[in-house]
Amino acid sequence: MKMKNKIFDVSTHDSRDPNPWLALYLDTSIPLNNATKKALMLDNDSKSVKYLLPLIMFFSKVLMFFIHLFKFFFPKIINAPKTLHKILAWGLKKFVSNNANLLIFRHFHIGTEIVEFIANNIEGVQVETNPLRPKNFNDVKDNLFLNHDLNLYNFVINLNRELANKNTIIKKVETLNLSMITEDQFDHIDFPNKWTNVLDLRSAIELFTPYYQLFLTSNDFVRASNSLQLDETISIYTAQILGTPSHLGLVNNKHPMVPATTYNAAYNLVLHGLAAETLHEVLVNIKKNKNQDGIITP
Repeated sequence: MKMKNKIFDVSTHDSRDPNPWLALYLDTSIPLNNATKKALMLDNDSKSVKYLLPLIMFFSKVLMFFIHLFKFFFPKIINAPKTLHKILAWGLKKFVSNNANLLIFRHFHIGTEIVEFIANNIEGVQVETNPLRPKNFNDVKDNLFLNHDLNLYNFVINLNRELANKNTIIKKVETLNLSMITEDQFDHIDFPNKWTNVLDLRSAIELFTPYYQLFLTSNDFVRASNSLQLDETISIYTAQILGTPSHLGLVNNKHPMVPATTYNAAYNLVLHGLAAETLHEVLVNIKKNKNQDGIITP
C-alpha cells in the first residue's frame, strides 16, 4: 500500500515552523513499527483531524448522552451485534481512510500475537486463545470488535484460573517462544482510497462509538470500554515473562479496578492501539536477534 510521504521529507524542514509529525516520525524513543508510525503520522496530519474531528467529537458525546439515558431505562432491549458489525464493516470500507484502516486491521493481528505469546510462555499452564486475524471487511461482520473485547476478559479469567489450579505464578522465562510474533506490514491488503475515504482514526472511532453503545447491551458496552484498561494487565504479564518492566512506562490505559468513564472510550481506544503496537514492536525487536524458529536462546 502506497502512502504519501511529503511530511517525512527532512529537506523541507523549516526551523521557524517545524512539522510536529516529522519530529515524531524521526524520534526513536518509542518502539513502533515503521508502517504503523507512517500511517499514524499521516492520519494525525489529515484534514479530517483538523476540520472534522472537533465537530464529530461534539455530536458524538451529545448522542452518547441521550443513548445513555435510553439504556438506563432499557439496558437490554437492543442486542444486535450482527447488525452493528455490518454497519462497522460498511463504514470502514466506505468512509475510513486507508491509513486508519491499516491501523485498525493491524490491531487485531498484533493483539492476537501478544496474547498467544503470553499463553505460550508460562510454564505448566495451558490456556486456549481465540485468534482474530481479519483479512478483509467481511471478516469484520463476524462480531470482530465484540469478540476482541470478550477475548481479553476470557483470557485473563482462564489464565488466572489455571495459575490458581496449578499453584504457580508468571515468572521470567529463560527460553522464550517467539514463533507467533510476525512482522506483517499488511502490504497484501488493498484498503480502499476513494474520495469518500476521508475519516481519520479518531473521527471514525468517535462516530462508531454511539453505534456500539446503541446496538449492544449496556453490559457489553461498558465491558468493552473498561477492557481498554487491561492494557496495564497484559503489559504486566509480558513484563513478568521478559523480566524487563521498562516498557510499562508506555502504557497509558491503567488501573482497571478504577474504570474510566465511557465518554472517553474513543480516545482511550486510540491509546490502547498505541500500547499494543509498542509492546508488539518490543517483541519483534527481541525476535530479530534470535534464531529462525523464533525460540530465544540466552
